[in-house]
Amino acid sequence: MLSFKKSVTDLNETTTYTSHVSRLEQRDIERSFARVFSTDEGKRVRAWLQVMTFHRAAGSNSTDEQLRYIEGQRGLVASILRMIDRGKSN
Repeated sequence: MLSFKKSVTDLNETTTYTSHVSRLEQRDIERSFARVFSTDEGKRVRAWLQVMTFHRAAGSNSTDEQLRYIEGQRGLVASILRMIDRGKSN
């Protein structure tokens, strides 16, 4: 079971909430990502995520909000891919 610890940082009246896990828990999570995405179905999902985020371009008429949303999606998929790679090497 994961034991997330919440921490709050207040910088210039802006509150940021962050969850932390121990190094051991992080390794377990990374291994879980590697196992889940190593199956045939996981590989198919991973390929779809990459196509939907990395292999598409926003049009020139995209708004700032749309670009930020797309970049958020890319960032999340990039994080998943890093977790998979780290899980394979642990």
